[in-house]
Amino acid sequence: MLFPFPVLTADEAAAMIDHGQTVGFGGFTPAGAPKVVATAIAAKAEAEHKAGREFQIGVLTGASTGPSLDGALAKADAISFRTPYQSNSELRKRINAGQTRFFDMHLSLMPQAVRYGFLGPVHWAVVEASDVTSGGGIVLTSSVGAVPTFCAKADKILIELNHHHPPTLLGFHDIYEPADPPHRREVPIFAASDRIGSPVVKVDPNRIAGVVVTNLADETSGFDEPTPETEKIGNTVAEFLASEIKAGRIPKQFLPIQSGVGNIANAVLGALGAHPEIPAFEMYTEVLQDSVVKLLKSERVRFASTCSLTLSQAAIRSIYENLEWFRPRILMRPQEITNHPEVIRRLGLISINTAIEIDIFGNVNSTHVMGRQMMNGIGGSGDFTRNAYLSVFTCPSTAKGGKISTIVPLVSHMDHSEHSVQVVATEHGIADLRGRSPLERALLIIENCAHPDFRDDLKGYLEMVEGGHTPQTLTAAFRMHEHFLKTGSMHGVQWADMATTK
Repeated sequence: MLFPFPVLTADEAAAMIDHGQTVGFGGFTPAGAPKVVATAIAAKAEAEHKAGREFQIGVLTGASTGPSLDGALAKADAISFRTPYQSNSELRKRINAGQTRFFDMHLSLMPQAVRYGFLGPVHWAVVEASDVTSGGGIVLTSSVGAVPTFCAKADKILIELNHHHPPTLLGFHDIYEPADPPHRREVPIFAASDRIGSPVVKVDPNRIAGVVVTNLADETSGFDEPTPETEKIGNTVAEFLASEIKAGRIPKQFLPIQSGVGNIANAVLGALGAHPEIPAFEMYTEVLQDSVVKLLKSERVRFASTCSLTLSQAAIRSIYENLEWFRPRILMRPQEITNHPEVIRRLGLISINTAIEIDIFGNVNSTHVMGRQMMNGIGGSGDFTRNAYLSVFTCPSTAKGGKISTIVPLVSHMDHSEHSVQVVATEHGIADLRGRSPLERALLIIENCAHPDFRDDLKGYLEMVEGGHTPQTLTAAFRMHEHFLKTGSMHGVQWADMATTK
């Protein structure tokens, strides 16, 4: 194909990017993330460091990326700051060591923060495309993320034209950016399947600095097979939602589902699809996983609006081999729209996300281990939880081979407060927190969700506290966490030596 802009090697593209600049990379998860230019930037950084010169860039993305982007840049010490979300072990290590500045952001706010200039100038946008027209129409690949905003705000654009993705993906994307205040109008989505934007990202072709041609699969992988534990959690959530339909608190035609990422999320979606009393439903979510592809094929999911096709190689291949069948059933949008509070509230989403730990009052930690070690980030869970018709958090009741209780007196870091969390589910049961006082919530979560081995410990905590609307004491709230850090287990906590709060 002939282009009116230069065809470059990855090294030639990387040579254009200077120390101290900020780069907005496409992708949302490893799906649709650029690969070869980022790797070439990492190689440039290593060469510059070896020569005694500084080289680091600011890295903006839609969400997490793949090892060729976050991993390669982190190993090369090429990242000065990173936002809004990551999942790479090498980058996480540097963040927790204080070597890379990281600021966690709600994913719905990322494009807006870039447009408003809160994150400084964007010098380059590096995006992956399945096709590009001479007039500057970019057909994206397996995600959208924040690409429209990065392309709009960047001084120059580099495109990785990836032939692994068919150019016939044209029509799978719905590109829409809201106007900025005071001219912003409603986002006109009234059903998950509503199309409101353009199938391409439109840019001035004069701002495209070059095209790098590739043929590489997304660096995504499948998830583990369901375990008895994740299947129990999935079935518990499905039974609860079916009972809500019977009780009239969820409409008989059901509501759109948002689901987080991971093995529990896959198990929950599988259970929803298999439940005979839950009708075929729609998805309005930020990530599509393998379980959704299966549900689309069986027509248990009627339509899926998403930001990203985060699929195994087999699952993405099954879509690409049947594009015309999937075309009226899948639509990819920018994260600003998939995670938009207005749309979430209007459509009445049921949000289902995963926690690291949950306290007995319903506060959720989804980002930090022991209050200080960042895992990945808040992602889109806050966008959906705060605005959902019904918000559900799931987690196994224990971690580290049963040495840690994920149900604790007080979360060591709070991402989602008790005011937003409505339902908690583990493999032991479910706690519906709606209309419950703090003490009622605590007793319900302990009895229904905590592991039996830790229930007495958690009840012991409550029994030592007297008075107050929320039976909490700061002197003992983190005793279980401290005991784990000292002994390697949360078992055996003693409350008798703690002062009672009155």
